[in-house]
Amino acid sequence: MEFELTDEQRQITEEVGRFADNEIRPEAKEYDREEKAPLDLVEKGAEMGLTGAQIPIDYGGAGYDMLTVALIVEELYSADPGIAGSILGTAFGSEAIIAFGTEDQKERWLPELAAGEAICGSAISEPHAGSDVSSISTRAEKDGDEYVIDGNKMWITNGSIGDFFVVLCKTDPDAEGRYNGFSQIVVESDRDGFESDKITGKMGIRASDTAELIFDDVRVPEENLVGTEGAGFLQQMQFFDETRTQVAAQGIGIAKGANERALEYAQEREQFGRPIGDFQAIQHKLADMHTRTEAARQLTYKSAWSVENRDDQLTMLASMAKEFASRVAVDCANECVQIHGGSGYVDDFDAERFYRDAKITQIYEGTTEIQKNIIARELQGKGM
Repeated sequence: MEFELTDEQRQITEEVGRFADNEIRPEAKEYDREEKAPLDLVEKGAEMGLTGAQIPIDYGGAGYDMLTVALIVEELYSADPGIAGSILGTAFGSEAIIAFGTEDQKERWLPELAAGEAICGSAISEPHAGSDVSSISTRAEKDGDEYVIDGNKMWITNGSIGDFFVVLCKTDPDAEGRYNGFSQIVVESDRDGFESDKITGKMGIRASDTAELIFDDVRVPEENLVGTEGAGFLQQMQFFDETRTQVAAQGIGIAKGANERALEYAQEREQFGRPIGDFQAIQHKLADMHTRTEAARQLTYKSAWSVENRDDQLTMLASMAKEFASRVAVDCANECVQIHGGSGYVDDFDAERFYRDAKITQIYEGTTEIQKNIIARELQGKGM
């Protein structure tokens, strides 16, 4: 087994790490408090190719493989999860266009995303359909050469700032089978009948824009259909294999950021005449935090490798990585606050923000409980 990163991957990691330290960390507290999207930092990230990290070179992106993307995610999230999510989430949803879109669709939408000149979103969840994706009620009815879309989506990343969204709709309500009759359709935010309502008061990742989307007889041309009509659910499951691997990398980044801050504080804070890092109780916490983070990292890297090689264990590995890394992120953030003591409970330090930000990794892209269901299902070879 080869564990060594390439020279290019090491260089990218170092460059992204410097960007994260110099540009993101100094601004993190302000954007969190004001709950605003860091569009100026998105622009700077675009100049580094971060907004198009996964977009193929032919369409203006960097064309990085999933492991390299995971390395980038880890570095940015260790600086601040909210801002990192805004920068890397600019092209969220483009995976469907890359995998299933026509050449015209790729040339139309991908170059703008890669350049940071447009923002995309993936619209799946609804107020009454979160984990149960097959229960969505948003419909797209064919009318001549157009689709007419009605319904609403909830918890949508980039919802109030996005230029277009890849929307999962029910196109054939009479289709047999629970997973048939769904399609993915691109909807531009300037279409008549489209509205967004920004969600505020989130516990964490406040710098990442989230909104509810409303579709009221929104008309889009049939050429906005992504892939084959009726195959949207299966397309979405492939999308989750990739995005869950990225969420696992987010968890590693959050854990890394929490670990670094806990170690730094333990070496500086003195009690009973010596640094608290000299006490075995704190040493054991730090040892556990770093060991579990490294274990999650290796699992995530294997999942990233499986994405590129379309390994038959990818679905299970992606869920295992996502479930474990998100749990490690929450646990490390919790211990970081504990090591900081009372100082970790106020925003003078980053500990409390990482604690708030970590939890979302156990919720979006499929909850912890859903990941365990998938792992068990795959182990038993039961399929969907």
